[in-house]
This record gives sequence, structure tokens and C-alpha cells, in this order.
Amino acid sequence: MISPAGWLRDRLGERRAAVVVLVALLVLAVVPLVALPAARCAAFDIGCREPDPEVRTDPVATARALTPVEAATWGSYVALGDSYSSGVGSEATVSDHNPLDRCHRTSKAYYHEVSKAFDFAKGTGFWACSGATTSDVLKGRGGEPPQLDRIGPDTSLITLSIGGNDVGFSKVLAGCVVKLPWSKDCTRQGEDIAERMAELRRNLPGLLDKITAKAPRARVIVMGYPRAFSEMSGVGADNITVSDQRWLNARAHDLSRLIGQSAAEADAQIAARGGRGSVEFVDAYGAFAGHEVGSKEPYMNGLTLNLSALEAEPRSYHPTAAGQRALAGLFIQQVKKGPGRPLS
Repeated sequence: MISPAGWLRDRLGERRAAVVVLVALLVLAVVPLVALPAARCAAFDIGCREPDPEVRTDPVATARALTPVEAATWGSYVALGDSYSSGVGSEATVSDHNPLDRCHRTSKAYYHEVSKAFDFAKGTGFWACSGATTSDVLKGRGGEPPQLDRIGPDTSLITLSIGGNDVGFSKVLAGCVVKLPWSKDCTRQGEDIAERMAELRRNLPGLLDKITAKAPRARVIVMGYPRAFSEMSGVGADNITVSDQRWLNARAHDLSRLIGQSAAEADAQIAARGGRGSVEFVDAYGAFAGHEVGSKEPYMNGLTLNLSALEAEPRSYHPTAAGQRALAGLFIQQVKKGPGRPLS
């Protein structure tokens, strides 16, 4: 017969064994849940999930704000526009004088400095053409295809100078120098300029709309035109009087202001609809201060006449190589600065 004390010891032993077995079962049940996060979440119904692995994407494909340089360089850079962008007047090599190049694209045009200043992920293109008007950018001229066809969804930066040929500025300048008996006085050309500027004010917004529609994620940087004359007595300027110099500079200022207003309106439209590109204005009016026509170190060529045709040579009143470097500096600065609002 088992004594009461022995019976109690046997019962306690059974309980200890049962506790050990229970603890072992709990360990076997819990360890897999600790080791497997998904199983743990399912077992306890706490709604957690494993963090997604890090995914690296092109910054332009994300919704985050881009730096101005990122927004300008994720794609390609294309230079469009007229002779101020093609580089007429800054010829430095034999190929720069190639008579077969109807667009007169030169090796010292500001495009080259801008293209070297940044690393453009999808390359660069130089398609500015001497003599181009707003219509020529859209439709082409002299056998050249439309400049508009040179840009697309992968374009991230466009630089542009346009408008001078629309208002016939080179002819106006030549008219102030070549004073023939039947020609108008310099300042009497004002009415003609005003009419052409009014037409440009109607046409330029349409051009900017088409550019931004073709390259909707691009930063479009539009340049105004530099002042040609110093307006100082005693400084030679192709037989143009100081009063005529002031009048001509004022017309250049009017033209640049018109371009700036059109650019600001185009950018406001993009911002209002939540677009991803921009239209920005570079004010080049004072870029050649101290280096105007007639100065010791001019950034602007003076008048060169074709006497047989009584016409100004194309390089007349166009930037020199030093002038193109000054314009390049303005564009590079604007690329770094940005439009003054977030870009995404």
C-alpha cells in the first residue's frame, strides 16, 4: 500500500512532467511565428507586412520635387532659335564659314558651353538656324526641317532665342546706318516695328504652347536680346548718333520685355494645370554692358555692309565669340537657378 506521502510525491511528479510538456509545446508553436514575420502577422491578426525592398527609379518618374539641374538634365538638351543661338558673328574655324551650312551654326555658339556644363542623360542637339522666325521654327525654312520636330517627350532642356527676325530688327539697324535719300530716318521706322511687334505678341505664345506640348517635361529657357550700343558720346557706333543709339536700344528693350511677358504667361499656364515642365526667361539686355558696339573689347559686331546689295552682312550686330560666352553664362546660371517654383 502507498503511503499518503508517497502518493503526494507521485502526483507532484506528474504535474511537473505535464508543465514541462506544455512549455515545450508553446516553444514549438511560438518559434516559427518569431522566425516567419508573415506567419506571425497572420496568427495574431495585427495587420502588419514586411517592408518593400528598396527600388531605385529615374527621379523624373517619381512625384518628388526635382532640383533645377535634375529637371534639366534627366533627358536631352536641344538648342533652337535664330542666329543669336546658331552663333552667327562668332566664326572661328574654316568649317564655321561653310557656305553649304545655310543655318550658320558655329563652333563658338553658346550651345557648346551649355552642353559641356552639364551631364545630359540622353545627349544634346544643336538645331538653331540663322534667319529663323517663329513660323520657321514650326515649319522649317530653306530646306531645313521644322525645329519643332527636333524635340520630344525625352527632351529635358530647350534653349531658344526668337523674335528678332519677326520684327526685322537687322533691317531696322541697317536703315539707321545707310541713310539714302529715299529711306526713312532711323526713328521714323517706329510705326513699322510696332506693327511687327504686335504680330509677334500674337504668334509667340502659340509657338511656346506647341513647344511645351511636344516636350511637356522640358524646361524651356527663352532668351531676350542684348543691348547693342553704349549710348555714350564719343563712342563710335557705325555713324549712328547717340540719340539713334538710345532709340535702337529702347526697341531692343521693348522686344525683350515682350518675350519675357510671353514666357511668364506660358509658365503660369503650366503651373496652373500642374504640368511638369517650365518656360523661363533669361534677360540678356545688359549682358554686354561695357562691351557694346564701338567699345575697345566689343561683345557685339558692328555693321559690315554688302555695298553691291546695300545690305548688312549676316554677322552685323551679332555676338562675337566673347559675346556668345557671356550668353552661355546666363543660360548656365538659369539652369542652376530654376524657375523659382517647384519642379517635379
